[in-house]
Amino acid sequence: VQLQASGGGLVQPGGSLRLSCAASGSIFSINTMGWYRQAPGKQRELVATITSGRTNYADSVKGRFTISRDNAKNMVYLQMNSLKPDDTAVYYCNADVRPSGRMSYVAIWGQGTQVTVSS
Repeated sequence: VQLQASGGGLVQPGGSLRLSCAASGSIFSINTMGWYRQAPGKQRELVATITSGRTNYADSVKGRFTISRDNAKNMVYLQMNSLKPDDTAVYYCNADVRPSGRMSYVAIWGQGTQVTVSS
């Protein structure tokens, strides 16, 4: 099972980006999916999570970012609007996945995608 993130890039302050993350492999089910980010010299921090339609956001992104998922495609998205330079970071997707043939969930991380907000 693996996660593949995409959609990062360079954007000006006030701009928008949409990140996507696809889970692939032998998957029985996925529980929570989410996005985290890590800026240079800082610890990785939660951005947003989604579980059975319930969403959770870091205070710093509330009202600007929207997380959503497509369960049929095993995908999670992060729509980022009104981007600020402080949003510059590597963004990682995460999912709690129950692989086929297993009874427990495991946390899977994507490879990260760079988001740079700069004029």
